[in-house]
Amino acid sequence: MKTKKELKKAYKQHKPVMGVFQVKNVVNGKVLIEGNMDIHARWNRHRTELRFGSHRNTQLQKDWNEVPEENFTFSILSELEYKEGESVDYKKEVKTLEEMVIEEFGIADAIRY
Repeated sequence: MKTKKELKKAYKQHKPVMGVFQVKNVVNGKVLIEGNMDIHARWNRHRTELRFGSHRNTQLQKDWNEVPEENFTFSILSELEYKEGESVDYKKEVKTLEEMVIEEFGIADAIRY
């Protein structure tokens, strides 16, 4: 079992997964695509807001309310790697990656939230 000191050190060294993810309604095929510096934390926030009925995307909230939660999938589309020893604007990099993923996957506005 790890000591408290070892656990603290591991926590400080942990880097969240950053990149682009999608939330997909498998019933109608609509997707929410978003880039973030901490993908899993952002997905948890979306899911919490949806469960409480307070999501800012009214169409996504409406669909969430109409079909069971099991009809929504979460998947990571692309991850951004950390660059050791370099000064990188990761927020800008994530935004650029998001735009590239949307273009690459050819997601039309008609099927996006």
